[in-house]
Amino acid sequence: MSVTTASTTASSVEQAVDEIREQCNGISPRVVYFFASSQYDPASISRAMRDAFPEAQVIGCSTAGEITSGRVMTNSIVAMAFDEGTIGGVACSVVADVTSAESLADAVRELEEEIGMPLRELDFQKYVGVILIDGLSGSEERVMDRLGDLTDVSFIGGSAGDDLNFKSTYVYLNGAAYTNAAVLVLLKPAKKFDIIKTQSFRTLNTVLVPTKVNESRREVIEFNNMPAVLAYARALGIPAEEAPKRFMHNPVGLVTGDDFFVRSPRRVEGGSILFYCMVKEGMELALLESTDIVADTRKAVNEKVRQLGGASALINFHCILRALELEEKGQGKAYGSIFTDIPTIGFSTYGEEYIGHINQTSTMLIFK
Repeated sequence: MSVTTASTTASSVEQAVDEIREQCNGISPRVVYFFASSQYDPASISRAMRDAFPEAQVIGCSTAGEITSGRVMTNSIVAMAFDEGTIGGVACSVVADVTSAESLADAVRELEEEIGMPLRELDFQKYVGVILIDGLSGSEERVMDRLGDLTDVSFIGGSAGDDLNFKSTYVYLNGAAYTNAAVLVLLKPAKKFDIIKTQSFRTLNTVLVPTKVNESRREVIEFNNMPAVLAYARALGIPAEEAPKRFMHNPVGLVTGDDFFVRSPRRVEGGSILFYCMVKEGMELALLESTDIVADTRKAVNEKVRQLGGASALINFHCILRALELEEKGQGKAYGSIFTDIPTIGFSTYGEEYIGHINQTSTMLIFK
């Protein structure tokens, strides 16, 4: 069994891929994941990575920052190669148009043909799904909801980024580059695997209820029957014009039992607040306050490694808002150090996928 990680900051596609390939010498990969800064031409990087690993399923996306074992990076490519002793089975498909239910149905059928059975009949303890999706499409909720209807297998992943340019994001599969699309992957790991979902907030004793929304725009027009920005500011005891300064440190969350799922405000528009993910009318949202990302993440990762009895690989889908907060606090190196002893790759996302679409979270797939 073997897992190999690689990284490069070479600026040319040719040199970067040569360095990735050299670092993966000694392994015959069945699956290669790579996450690449948007500085690399999408068509060129996907094609070059496929040419470098012609016998593997080669899966990736554009990013807003990269993570590898022990380091947080930018303007780079990170990759992870799995041999067939680590990944017992793999099937991949592309949702060519994430706004189309028919396109998603076609992609699911393609997966089912590859594995020879319906997704809903798969054992969720033996299979796990990974999804990479256009981070500017605004379609993550619809895709995740439909996948949830079709299978009990957990799909985890992230929304592709473009280094905060907010122009176009790409997903990659076997030499092709796609936008307004998603890549779906079903993995059958050879050993046990698990999922980590961690966010760094505590709930405050304030509930905001969206009473008027525009779901298609991810817009909350009113909280508690008053203009959204006014209600949000009043809950924090600040003037309305100060509200955007608090969005990163005081998002809101949908509380479910002892857990919650973060909904992050994006910007103010008139009296409305636009969010990075969908907020539904009548949904009770707790006001949140940020805690220590490094300490919380280290605790979550160490606990999962303890439960598994060790880890051979970890893939980290890490919200760009968390990355920005770490940068603001000068904690980037400390965050990277959490993963020093675990073969790791990851990227800063425009949203995270796990039981829906969420923000300001890290969703991680960890292998025993």
